[in-house]
Amino acid sequence: MQAGSAFFCPSANAQNTSELGLGVGATTYRGEISPHYRSQNNRPGFTVFYRKDVSVPVTLRGAVTGGFLRADDANVEGANGSAAPLHAYRQANTKGGVLEASAVLEYNFLDYHYRTDKLHVTPYLFAGLAGFYASTTTESNNPALGQSFNRDGPTVGFAIPAGVGFKYALSEHINLGLEVGVRKTFTDEIDHLGEQDPFLVNPNDQDWYYYSGVSLSYTFYKIRCPDQYKKNKKLLK
Repeated sequence: MQAGSAFFCPSANAQNTSELGLGVGATTYRGEISPHYRSQNNRPGFTVFYRKDVSVPVTLRGAVTGGFLRADDANVEGANGSAAPLHAYRQANTKGGVLEASAVLEYNFLDYHYRTDKLHVTPYLFAGLAGFYASTTTESNNPALGQSFNRDGPTVGFAIPAGVGFKYALSEHINLGLEVGVRKTFTDEIDHLGEQDPFLVNPNDQDWYYYSGVSLSYTFYKIRCPDQYKKNKKLLK
C-alpha cells in the first residue's frame, strides 16, 4: 500500500518505517602519535546507511563508513605548550585511510515518527559492533629510528562503535542528522607503532578512530492496514 494510506490506517506504527541515507563528515585517528582527540587531525569521511525501526525507541542501523586518517608527532604539545620530549625525538607521522562496516542499535529518546506535535526531532544514543580495514603508512624523520619506524600496510580488525546523535524531520520523508561517534579497536597496529622499543612506544595503548558528520536520509513507510480495509478497499477512498 502507498504511504498516503497512513492517513486512513490507524494501525501504522514505528516498526513499519525505514530510512536510507548518506552523510559526510570527518574521520579522526587517536593512538600512539595522537594520544588525545585533536581536531587538526580531522580528515574527510563519509557514510552510507540503512535504518530499520524495530520499536518506538529502538532502531537497527547498518552502515558503511570510510575516510582518511593522519597524525604527526610534531603536533603533540607537552607541558606549558612546549614540544613533548618523546614525540620531538621520535618525529613519527602516519597517514592513510579506514573503511568500516557496522551494525548498531540506536535508542531514540522521543517517538520520532508519530509524535502529535509538529516538531519531529529526537536525540539518540548508539552502540554496536564493526569490522574495519585500515591501510596506513608510518614514517620517522629521525634517521636513527627510520629502519624500525618506517612501516606500511593494512590492518583488519573489530571495533566497538558508540556515540550520540540527533535527528530532525525536514519533511514527511526527508531527515537531517548530526552524529558524533568513537570506535574502540582491539589493536595497536593501525599506526604500526606497537612492537618497537618500549621506551618509545606503548604496546598497551590500543588505537581508536572517530567519525563525526551530518547526514540526509529518506524515510520509507510500509503501512499495515486492518483486515477490514484490505477486504473492502472502498473504505480507503
